[in-house]
Formats: sequence, structure tokens, C-alpha cells
Amino acid sequence: MNKTTFVITDDAAFMRTLLRKVIEQSDDYEVVGEASNGLEAIKLAQELQPDIMTLDITMPEMDGIRAVPEILKVSPNTKIIMVSAMGQKSMVIEALRQGARDFILKPFDKSRVYEAIDNVLGKYKDHQY
Repeated sequence: MNKTTFVITDDAAFMRTLLRKVIEQSDDYEVVGEASNGLEAIKLAQELQPDIMTLDITMPEMDGIRAVPEILKVSPNTKIIMVSAMGQKSMVIEALRQGARDFILKPFDKSRVYEAIDNVLGKYKDHQY
């Protein structure tokens, strides 16, 4: 079975590392790239065609909301999960309108990360980690 591939996008390296550790606790998932802004995310989406991309909303150069439609142009099968801080509800709604499939709030709850992944993959099961 092929692993589900991920690109993690966040301007904070420690947040990327945190999310990578959570995702890679599952043998079914593999992080294949990391980006620190929306422009890098678009480039990696085009190169790597990941199954799932996480996108922080607030980043320098290009924010996550503006990156969503551009990522979907170059990698239409990539499912996007937005990552947002509390108080960004209107931005999350806009990202979902642009084509994102789900969202995770910072700080992450590990079970919510897996729930969002299952949701965008169309899986509904209990994980054993």
C-alpha cells in the first residue's frame, strides 16, 4: 500500500516539526516536503503532487488563503487542510470557499489532526496510535 503523502506549510519551523511528528506517528503517512510560505507551497505542490497539504493561514510573502486556489491549479488532486490560530474563523471560512477541505486549530490536538486527515481522505475509522 502506498503511503499518503503530505507537504506541511507554516512560517514557524517548530510548528512544522510538531505537525510532522504527529503525522508521521502513523505508518500510513509520509511528510515529503515543508514550505514556509504560500509561494513555496505552490512550488512544492507542483513538484511533489502531495495527497494532502497543510497550510497555515498567516504567513509572509503569500498567506494560506491566497495560496489555496493556486495550489489547486497546479495540483488539483491535493486536499488542503488549513491550520489556524484561534480567532481566525472568517479566514478559515474564506479558505474553505477557496477549496480547502478542512481545518485544524493551533495548538493542535493530535486526535483532531487525524480526524481532519480522515475527513479529507473520506475515511471514518478509529485510529490506534
